[in-house]
Amino acid sequence: MTPTAKPRQLPEPDLEHIDLFDPEFHATDAPHAVWAAMRARAPLHRQVLPDGRAFWSVTRYADACRVLGDHRSFTSERGSLLPQLGQGDVSAGKMLVSTDPPRHGRLRRPLVAPLSVRAVEAWEARVREAVVAFLSPGPDGGVWDVAQRALRLPMAVAGALLGLPERDWDDLVRWTAMAAAPADPAFRTGGQGATLAVAHHQLFAYFSRRLREQRRDDLAEGLLPHLLTAAPDGVPLTEEEALYTCYSLLLGANATTPHTVAGTLLALSAHPDQFARVDADRALIPSLVEEGLRWTSPASSFLRYATADTELSGGRVRAGDAVAVWIGSANRDESVFADPHTFDVGREDNRHIAFGYGPHYCLGAGLARLTFRVLFDEFFRRFAAVEVAGPVRRLRSVFVSGMTRLPVRTPARPART
Repeated sequence: MTPTAKPRQLPEPDLEHIDLFDPEFHATDAPHAVWAAMRARAPLHRQVLPDGRAFWSVTRYADACRVLGDHRSFTSERGSLLPQLGQGDVSAGKMLVSTDPPRHGRLRRPLVAPLSVRAVEAWEARVREAVVAFLSPGPDGGVWDVAQRALRLPMAVAGALLGLPERDWDDLVRWTAMAAAPADPAFRTGGQGATLAVAHHQLFAYFSRRLREQRRDDLAEGLLPHLLTAAPDGVPLTEEEALYTCYSLLLGANATTPHTVAGTLLALSAHPDQFARVDADRALIPSLVEEGLRWTSPASSFLRYATADTELSGGRVRAGDAVAVWIGSANRDESVFADPHTFDVGREDNRHIAFGYGPHYCLGAGLARLTFRVLFDEFFRRFAAVEVAGPVRRLRSVFVSGMTRLPVRTPARPART
């Protein structure tokens, strides 16, 4: 079966007046049309904010890999997220996402073995249990909100991995959502700054308390006690380093995984021919997972700062300049992906960078892939289709691409006789 045709061409965007810093812009259908125009006409695009702060945007795959992969030319230690533009980063040198090699390697090493592909295979039964609970509203034939329910799915896995009690999971889901998307009305408490401050205070206070409790519990299990005893290069992690690592792990899981789940199901609803391909050949599920990751690109952007004058497609950035990397754009670069605007569950050579690229490649990629494979395996076992059953509401965030509302019907498969 041939992949779905490319959507019709839209008028060329006016690149002089776009505002990539505006969370509202990313809650519309506009970004992909704008990014396509930028790849063609302005692969190195500069935006100046009303307060004088400025940043470059790179939208081509090669430039994205260059900026993310070359830590010597583009540092993470002045802020790794676009909303932090020009504000510095108090976690620089202490947290995985805001640390360059070789120090980044010291913080990363304690997590490599516990999150390796082989290690996470042992979690399949726990993942399947969480997936079955996530899918439980579907069989009654009614409408259920995939986006809302998906928010808790990664918590059921990450919570068990970290050794966090289930009674705390709902709070942790809410706080990480506030940290990832402080501008979205679904999570905002007052202004964006206030929402982010509340989220950070609650999360760091929580993990500080949990780490203290773990020190007193000789029988504690999970990654928290492992972090407390880890000694990369023979030097134990400080409590502050362990605290930041807990925050990074939880935010990485909770902020992105739900949106890949919801976004892939939305794509399958919009492309029933692709649903039918997987339905006829379940061996396509791993390929569906990779295409879902490319298509949704939930970690939408990352920020780096140039350490020296550097050439990129379209021009040169100066030392000290901020550079935003748009992952969703790189993953639809026409020079890398054939028919990039086509959702193709059989896509070959799918070199997407949804999990990042270079030193900061996502440590949880193996666990995320396992979760998605199990989820779609169970989904296709149970349901004959996925149908959107109401308005979709997109997330207002510069950092995360996703949805806060996706009502669906999932007709159950006829019982076998």
